[in-house]
Amino acid sequence: MSQFDVTVIGSGPGGYVAAIRAAQLGFKTAIIEKYPTLGGTCLNVGCIPSKALLDSSEHFEKAKHEFADYGIIINEPKVDLAKMIERKNGVVEQTTKGINFLMDKNKITVFEGVGSFESATQIKVTKNDGSSEIIDSKYTIIATGSKPSSLPFITLDKERIITSTEALNLKEVPKHLVVIGGGVIGLELGSVYLRLGSQVTVVEFMDKIIPGMDGALSKELQKVLRKQGMKFELSTAVSAVERNGDSVKVTAKNKKGEEVNFEGDYVLVSVGRRPYTDGLGLEKAGVELDERGRVKTNDHLQTNVSNIYAIGDVIKGAMLAHKAEEEGTLVAEILAGQKPHINYNLIPGVVYTWPEVAGVGKTEEQLKEEGVAYKVGSFPMRALGRSRASGDTDGFVKIIADDKTDEVLGFHMIGARAADLVAEGVIAMEFRASAEDIARSSHAHPTYAEAVKEAALDATGKRSIHM
Repeated sequence: MSQFDVTVIGSGPGGYVAAIRAAQLGFKTAIIEKYPTLGGTCLNVGCIPSKALLDSSEHFEKAKHEFADYGIIINEPKVDLAKMIERKNGVVEQTTKGINFLMDKNKITVFEGVGSFESATQIKVTKNDGSSEIIDSKYTIIATGSKPSSLPFITLDKERIITSTEALNLKEVPKHLVVIGGGVIGLELGSVYLRLGSQVTVVEFMDKIIPGMDGALSKELQKVLRKQGMKFELSTAVSAVERNGDSVKVTAKNKKGEEVNFEGDYVLVSVGRRPYTDGLGLEKAGVELDERGRVKTNDHLQTNVSNIYAIGDVIKGAMLAHKAEEEGTLVAEILAGQKPHINYNLIPGVVYTWPEVAGVGKTEEQLKEEGVAYKVGSFPMRALGRSRASGDTDGFVKIIADDKTDEVLGFHMIGARAADLVAEGVIAMEFRASAEDIARSSHAHPTYAEAVKEAALDATGKRSIHM
């Protein structure tokens, strides 16, 4: 029987990062993955492929509608969806092979098969050919991630009624894509096909899109996407989805209680994700789940079984790849006797539409609910020379600071490169910077980042320079 100090079940961003950090710290480490490629949902059917398609579709959008404004005259561009998918697959292959390289580099043993507990210290690996072996592990980290959720009355045929996984491999551009759910995944994939020529209708149960983010971002993103041609049906509860040949009908009730119908050739069900613990054999190890099917953990991400830990989408908290990575690192360092920490308030959220949307820290709605006195500074992207030069003038930066101490409490942005610029807000809040600290820090000109400095100036009570 092979013996290891640390075994990780699942090779997504949380799992492979946990394995690498454990190996770096001197542990004999193994990782178990049931699919032929490493990287989990994120690298194979999530973050990476969706960004590849977002970039491809954005290039097409600019070629079709904006290149002439830049003095670039071309013939009418056409979509080669098969080529876009091929490029996306190439990006995925290159990225997953990179994880294989990292496993070899760090001398991590990789097992391909389904990992399931035989006891708290023994794990059975069932391979695709039906054979199996049992390994012994002092510590185990559960990192099995999540799967797309659905609604009880929806039958996912994965042909016309699809999840995000199938949306990444369509053979044609939909004529009318109905998206159920106005969250991150639905809006990103909806944006892909909107740019490629689809009519896109988003049906959302809540009264706003991206409901977990600051309300100002939600309003601005909806305005921008509507301008791009996306349609929204908010406060609308879906009650049935029926397929008839190549047509799919969505039945729902609007906020007035009236029945409404939406017909399209594809329906993307994007109503969130659920923790994936199927086949783990948790009962044999004695690991407990909570009422929502997530693995129960304490502040050190330790389950009720002392030598078993869990990270990422399979436990409570935001289902984000970078959150899982931080947790994987934390567990490995705890096992090595170190004292790491994670500030969950400072895990940023990002929507990779264009413009991008990003936020970290407290939203204005949260601070109102908590009764915290605060002040707000904002600055529009259209006032920046860099934004005018690139043509990316939609959006703004919003900084929320404590009314008395001026400490930055929240950073929220919609605009070009918001996904990258949100790191400035994370760093500022990690070191408990004030709005004045940001305002007095030099920002290169001309850059999108200047909007951060200007918003910070506004939050201090001083006037922004360029407004």
